Amino acid sequence: MSSVAVLTQESFAEHRSGLVPQQIKVATLNSEEESDPPTYKDAFPPLPEKAACLENAQEPAGVWNNKIRPIKASVITQVFHVPLEERKYKDMNQFGEGEQAKICLEIMQRTGAHLELSLAKDQGLSIMVSGKLDAVMKARKDIVARLQTQASATVAIPKEHHRFVIGKNGEKLQDLELKTATKIQIPRPDDASNQIRITGTKEGIEKARHEVLLISAEQDKRAVERLEVEKAFHPFIAGPYNRLVSEIMQETGTRINIPPPSVNRTEIVFTGEKEQLAQAVARVRKVYEEKKKRTTTIAVEVRKSQHKYVIGPKGNSLQEILERTGVSVEIPPSDSTSETVILRGEPEKLGQALTEVYAKANSFTVSSVSAPSWLHRFIIGKKGQNLAKITQQMPKVHIEFTEGEDRITLEGPTEDVNVAQEQIEAMVKDLINRMDYVEINIDHKFHRHLIGKSGANINRIKDQYKVSVRIPPDSEKSNLIRIEGDPQGVQQAKRELLELASRMENERTKDLIIEQRFHRTIIGQKGERIREIRDKFPEVIINFPDPAQKSDIVQLRGPKNEVEKCTKYMQKMVADLVENSYSISVPIFKQFHKNIIGKGGANIKKIREESNTKIDLPAENSNSETIIITGKRANCEAARSRILSIQKDLANIAEVEVSIPAKLHNSLIGTKGRLIRSIMEECGGVHIHFPVEGSGSDTVIIRGPSSDVEKARKQLLHLAEEKQTKSFTVDIRAKPEYHKFLIGKGGGNIRKDNVVEDYMLVDPKHHRHFVIRRGQVLREIAEEYGGVMVSFPRSGTQSDKVTLKGAKDCVEAAKKRIQEIIEDLEAQVTIECAIPQKFHRSVMGPKGSKIQQITRDYNVQIKFPDREENPVHSVEPAVQENGDDAGEGRDGKEAEPGSPRRCDIIVISGRKEKCEAAKEALEALVPVTIEVEVPFDLHRYIIGQKGSGIRKMMDEFEVNIHVPAPELQSDIIAITGLAANLDRAKAGLLERVKELQAEQEDRALRSFKLSVTVDPKYHPKIIGRKGAVITQIRLEHDVNIQFPDKDDGNQPQDQITITGYEKNTEAARDAILKIVGELEQMVSEDVPLDHRVHARIIGARGKAIRKIMDEFKVDIRFPQSGAPDPNCVTVTGLPENVEEAIDHILNLEEEYLADVVDSEALQLYVKPAPHEESKAPSRGFVVRDAPWTASSSEKAPDMSSSEEFPSFGAQVAPKTLPWGPKR
Repeated sequence: MSSVAVLTQESFAEHRSGLVPQQIKVATLNSEEESDPPTYKDAFPPLPEKAACLENAQEPAGVWNNKIRPIKASVITQVFHVPLEERKYKDMNQFGEGEQAKICLEIMQRTGAHLELSLAKDQGLSIMVSGKLDAVMKARKDIVARLQTQASATVAIPKEHHRFVIGKNGEKLQDLELKTATKIQIPRPDDASNQIRITGTKEGIEKARHEVLLISAEQDKRAVERLEVEKAFHPFIAGPYNRLVSEIMQETGTRINIPPPSVNRTEIVFTGEKEQLAQAVARVRKVYEEKKKRTTTIAVEVRKSQHKYVIGPKGNSLQEILERTGVSVEIPPSDSTSETVILRGEPEKLGQALTEVYAKANSFTVSSVSAPSWLHRFIIGKKGQNLAKITQQMPKVHIEFTEGEDRITLEGPTEDVNVAQEQIEAMVKDLINRMDYVEINIDHKFHRHLIGKSGANINRIKDQYKVSVRIPPDSEKSNLIRIEGDPQGVQQAKRELLELASRMENERTKDLIIEQRFHRTIIGQKGERIREIRDKFPEVIINFPDPAQKSDIVQLRGPKNEVEKCTKYMQKMVADLVENSYSISVPIFKQFHKNIIGKGGANIKKIREESNTKIDLPAENSNSETIIITGKRANCEAARSRILSIQKDLANIAEVEVSIPAKLHNSLIGTKGRLIRSIMEECGGVHIHFPVEGSGSDTVIIRGPSSDVEKARKQLLHLAEEKQTKSFTVDIRAKPEYHKFLIGKGGGNIRKDNVVEDYMLVDPKHHRHFVIRRGQVLREIAEEYGGVMVSFPRSGTQSDKVTLKGAKDCVEAAKKRIQEIIEDLEAQVTIECAIPQKFHRSVMGPKGSKIQQITRDYNVQIKFPDREENPVHSVEPAVQENGDDAGEGRDGKEAEPGSPRRCDIIVISGRKEKCEAAKEALEALVPVTIEVEVPFDLHRYIIGQKGSGIRKMMDEFEVNIHVPAPELQSDIIAITGLAANLDRAKAGLLERVKELQAEQEDRALRSFKLSVTVDPKYHPKIIGRKGAVITQIRLEHDVNIQFPDKDDGNQPQDQITITGYEKNTEAARDAILKIVGELEQMVSEDVPLDHRVHARIIGARGKAIRKIMDEFKVDIRFPQSGAPDPNCVTVTGLPENVEEAIDHILNLEEEYLADVVDSEALQLYVKPAPHEESKAPSRGFVVRDAPWTASSSEKAPDMSSSEEFPSFGAQVAPKTLPWGPKR
């Protein structure tokens, strides 16, 4: 931790307020004797006098005189006209309809603008667009693009001017497109074309073309020139504090860009009008050549730690030396180890400059004071008071405290550092003599109990013994507690903490099972009931589970005896709750609810009190009749009896059960219950309840007054009897597939007199065709011809008689269809197709799908041979022909090598031309195998994870790919499939090989590793919050960055490894080193900031402080709650940024603190402190020199006078009330 203090508390307060002490006096009202009451004029300041107002008429005299600025309308209206010849939609009959109207609606919804269309006399389209400016411009662009015919044109301007047409982030181009309602297409940077294409209306194209040519013409007037100047001479061209270059820029109107010292570039860029630019270049070249001739250099050694003093804040010391002597001082970069400083200038001035350099270097010194780290906060003092005394005397001394180190670092002018060192050493010596500390071990599980609720216990110990107690956070799991302060207080605090810990060790914890539904009742409204239990057992801690956990466990913790007592008490309470939670429902007629409630709720209140139950009645607008009673069982029964007796006294209620068959219930209830409701209304509103549908019960309950119940029963039975006699039904069961035959073709029923039976002759050899596949052909005939039944004779009989039964027309049609099928069968031929058996499965396809498709397409029958695993050759001797030896081949087939085997022959039956076509189709399905050479090391990538890669290729190309086993080390991959697919599969495989080879090469290039050495203390900053900075570098440069493992002692902790392309790793390394360079230049300073304004500076969710940190590029850390110095705020960043940020937050503090002081003063006026009220009765608000206490010589103000009591506006007539004035 580092700390710096500049102002004392008193001077700091003056700096904040900017007021003299008399102006910031506040009446505290702590006691009447401490301060006089305010005067009347202080408490009630007068309004500005009339004369003053007249004199200063031009200036506002107060808030009353501020004029309200007129508010401009945010809605504009523009009218566009589309001539007839340019209209896209010219249908005169559909104005306000069709595509044109749809487009207008879409434009209105998308842009938020309002459109109104009208037709002019010349049939041109007028469109009025209203809305905000952005919406109107967008709508106009859409109208032109979608309702007006489009033309296009090109305009040629120099390629280097294109970027000026586009503008920053494309904003200028977008603005130009909106203004002209055109689409402007600019060629890409890698396109050599200089043609810009404009699309839109003729008028818009002309406007856009004119604007583009204007931008180009404007750029033609400007020129850019680069001048190479050695880096060492840049300071001479810029001049002290950049005065020389500013003067040249102002005189010539040319912009001159000199690269900053941190950028290693030598060229100076000039931009401006050609003539003025030439003048500026000439002047700079003259300065450069003159200095190059006249200057010389000397090199001197200055300690690295003193370089920053030579540079000075924001480089001011270097500029000061350049201004005084005309000599440039070159300091080596901060990341360089060199200590050589180079001075460049005219020989006669070098001596003076050297003297100044050494003076600056030696003007500051660094010293340290040994002090135990635990004393640091006592040295700093409360709110930095002790340190402020030293820094007030020596404001240029920077004092730094490093956390965990037993030393304090001082930096500043030598004399001031020596004085400050003496004072701090004396302070350290004094503190060591009168302060002490002790460390005690207490189990960390007791720490939160030692701290107490909201820190009550630990704060009491701190205040009582005047000590500081440091308890480690829970995350550290440390048992060590440190006590610091006065030796006697330290021992007393230690004794008390150990006693507390000992007492806690003797405590016990007990889990009590209580149903979660009772938790809220036990806690009570706003925690009243649980507070009573805790007051009764103060030493017991009672913890209820979170409601979201749905847990029944309540935890009790405290001394054993107290926990037992509390457990019994709570168990009794739960038993009472269980007993009181019994509930019953009582159905009561709705009209008697008001009688049960009674006048003003008297009846129900009496029942509740006497039965000690909770009674809930349904709402008046509810249809429910049920009253719910909750409490003890006996009490609930008593309350129910009393409520039922009230109903019984009021009316003669009866209940009757009637048995009606369940099948009649729906017809009795009627549509939407209309029939049963009419009976209930007719019979005085009785209640009729039917059983739940599907229950099978026949019992219907009627409840109500006796006479009405009897009337309803008779009506219901009469209606049921009537329904039963009139609605006789018979159920006939038929399978769903026969329903269409019962209905008949065209929805007509099949009449008995229309059914005929006929027969026809069919050759038995064709019978099998009709009955195979479970009679599929017959089923198709039946479905097609009105369900006609076709019966073939049983197999085994040689009968050729086929019987047909059905409608006459259907039978005739079916006979005709059967005859057509027979003719087809007669014309059928059978051919053989020889395909090796090993390919049969492939030809069939999954589940025979391919064969089924060919069968359907060519209307043929295909029969595959039985599978022959191990063919057995014939043992019959072959006949000798032409003197050949029969032993040459025992199987006749072997004698003819070209003849196919029986198991390879597929038989195709059908019409001849169809069979030939089917044969060709089958032969086309025979797979072919080719071999492709693929390097063995790529096989595993082609297969992919769990075979996904090769499966994808096989599915895509519909082939089988066979990769050789790894142990074969073969480069040959076999592809098997249809000839049509093989070429595509081979090309796809070779393409994949090319991709994998390219990936291998790319992987080799990406695996380049580069190590960069960075001090571990900078690692967190390089990583950034939640890894934001390092993630940005990784994504930007496409590299992987590995930080050393903190737990690995063998690994160098300062080595960061970057992996990726060589070029990218170098770029990432430069980015990291740039961050490190910036971090090395950073400093941390502590600034005392009143803790009362911290919240306002931080803002809602840290929004305000993030804005400040982003604006000044610094890191600002506020103290945590409980910090020794709640006002100490740490600012980290570059020195100049830190100074600016501190100034900014001090200004904010000044502004906010004024509000805080005013608020506190007002609080004192409005509400006195409670202890004052008890001391003496309040005198109320007292002022001095009030008008009513004036002497008789002063005239009292005339309240009716408009001079003494001027009005603020028009007079308002007093409001008269109809009943006279208020009393």
